[in-house]
Amino acid sequence: MIRARHQDKLWLRLAVPVLSVLAVVAVWLLLVHGVGVAPYVLPSPSATVRAIADDWDVLSDGIVITGKEFVLGFLVGTATGFGLAVFMAQSRWVLRALYPILIASQAVPIIAIGAALVIWLGFGLTPKVVIVALIVFFPVVVNVLDGLSSVDEDSINLARSMGGGPWRTFRTVRLPATYTPLFSALKMSATFSVTGAVIGEQTASSTGGLGVYLTQQQSRLNTAAVFADIVLLAAMGIIAFALIAVLETIATPWRRHGSAPRRWRTHVSRPGDVAPGSEVRPAEAAPPVPASKGAR
Repeated sequence: MIRARHQDKLWLRLAVPVLSVLAVVAVWLLLVHGVGVAPYVLPSPSATVRAIADDWDVLSDGIVITGKEFVLGFLVGTATGFGLAVFMAQSRWVLRALYPILIASQAVPIIAIGAALVIWLGFGLTPKVVIVALIVFFPVVVNVLDGLSSVDEDSINLARSMGGGPWRTFRTVRLPATYTPLFSALKMSATFSVTGAVIGEQTASSTGGLGVYLTQQQSRLNTAAVFADIVLLAAMGIIAFALIAVLETIATPWRRHGSAPRRWRTHVSRPGDVAPGSEVRPAEAAPPVPASKGAR
């Protein structure tokens, strides 16, 4: 019964996104064939698919180029953002000193930063990766900081009283608190990163990629090819979002069961735990008193 109910929920989770996509396509068809929107304004789905098939050689190369920029930038931004958040959380003074700089960096348009990166780093892969990393960086820092600050001092003190050092306390108490906000930031950044890769290609005058293809077809007023590029970019963002959602499910199994992380329960919250080396040892039995010689 439980297994059948789980399968029903799985089918429902898969069916809802598919139905949503079909609804978008239905509205698209209605606008093209029912309302009569001009093809140069809104091409039909069939024209978009045909444009993908006609330019697939170019588009497939563009997917590889843009995908490489996206993946590298996403990994760099996630790693540096997480590391900086952990560093900032160690001291209030460091947090107060660096947080305004982070906020100010987000006030500068990414296109302006891209132009400066081209001057500093050239027209290769590096400036595009840096642009994507900058887009991912800020949400990761903010969300991880929120997760680290959400841990109450009682849990930390309990872990320390049980003999947990700084690394063990961080691993079993503070780190699990960052999982949920971190994955929220990663899912949000996954879609933004695709946009960042396109901006990097257009800013750095790249010779390939979906961003360059988009600019070329826009200058030719080829609306069907532009929509083909948009569809592929949207598919990349959706796939990235879905992969991170799957990774979140694997990394946070307790969210499905509504319980605390296993390590947290094992090392911190289990009643009756004592610090290593402080176990109460049973008293040794006293040696028997020898009977006196006159005892019968």
